[in-house]
Amino acid sequence: MCLEAGLKFVKLAPSLYDSYIHIGTMAYNQHYRHLWPNGDTTTYIQNSFTKQVLLNEELDINTDLYIIQLDTTYVGLLKVTLHKSILTFTESEAIYLDKIYILNEFSGQGIGAKSIQFVEDKARKLSKKVLFLESMQKGRALGFYLVNGFTIVANSTVPFDNVIEDEKPMYLLKKDIL
Repeated sequence: MCLEAGLKFVKLAPSLYDSYIHIGTMAYNQHYRHLWPNGDTTTYIQNSFTKQVLLNEELDINTDLYIIQLDTTYVGLLKVTLHKSILTFTESEAIYLDKIYILNEFSGQGIGAKSIQFVEDKARKLSKKVLFLESMQKGRALGFYLVNGFTIVANSTVPFDNVIEDEKPMYLLKKDIL
């Protein structure tokens, strides 16, 4: 598989809901099951990966949803909030990467870096100054974001009460758009 030629970001349409839900649930469970008592991710899945949630998000003109496709295989997903005020940045200045999930078997192949680049390109087209995202304080994702030019700007926490207390800490990270 050739990453350069074969990587696509497919805008979500109703015909892709089942695939998006499947990929999102699988990737989330691969990476974040440890956050939840007994590994039960039901709360997150019901808040992120149901047809009703996707319909509502797709109707929101401020939200872009994508399935990441490598050649003919769906390998991950992105959720982007196009205009969001964060810290001292206004809605017109900031873009927020809500979700970037890549299946374990495709991690380490540059797909994450290309996904960040895709969102940065979108930010430039929208004349944004900064890209924000949140990352768990523990785990591999934080190192990936730091290597890809993000800096930690604030502490945050997982917004679900039933996440294991020691696993709740997150960071808000930002990357300037040049």
